[in-house]
Amino acid sequence: MASNFVAYYRVSTERQGQSGLGLEAQQEAVRSYLNGGRWKLVAEVVEVESGKNSQRPKLTGAIRLAKLHKATLIIAKLDRLARNVHFVSSLMESGVEFTAVDFPQANRLTIHILAAVAEHEAAMISARTKAALAAAKARGMKLGGFRGHTFTAEHHEAALRARQAGSEARAAELAPVIAELRSSGLTSLHGLARALTERGIPTARGGSTWAPVQVARVLERIGSAG
Repeated sequence: MASNFVAYYRVSTERQGQSGLGLEAQQEAVRSYLNGGRWKLVAEVVEVESGKNSQRPKLTGAIRLAKLHKATLIIAKLDRLARNVHFVSSLMESGVEFTAVDFPQANRLTIHILAAVAEHEAAMISARTKAALAAAKARGMKLGGFRGHTFTAEHHEAALRARQAGSEARAAELAPVIAELRSSGLTSLHGLARALTERGIPTARGGSTWAPVQVARVLERIGSAG
């Protein structure tokens, strides 16, 4: 089975063609890297922005597509993005697999190193909080907290809610695609299932073939959310 990739290119309005960082150079780097394997480039997303703009709406879209297709997000140059806090945090929180052409090891190694700075700051905050709690306890203030309770019905309910939230999130990702298919005239469950399969969009469990009952569940969740 071919691996799916979503390419994310970022070009500056001021330096688009300089230093080998232009759009065509990035596209060529990605295609050269993927050449020779069984792969499918399901989407190419281009972000055009100035260096002063910290918002990355196209990155959000690229991550959404990668999750939708269960694809790996691929970029040409890590140095264009590694120092961008928004990019790093969005990538870490999304759980999407990541590859940089100029530094393939970065999909896990470098991103974790970059995140270490934020973790260090969190540790410092935690240390200050503990010191404040210790000082409060010394003044006689009663402090509560978790004391190692066993797994209860409440925990089971929480786990169930988490699974339901995951299913609802997947349905939200699929909603625009299904709306597009419906607007083109596809209304039956069989037709929608066939179209989703033909587009190569994985099912919730990673399958490659959609069944009408799976489409029905997604539609039900979309309807509940609306």
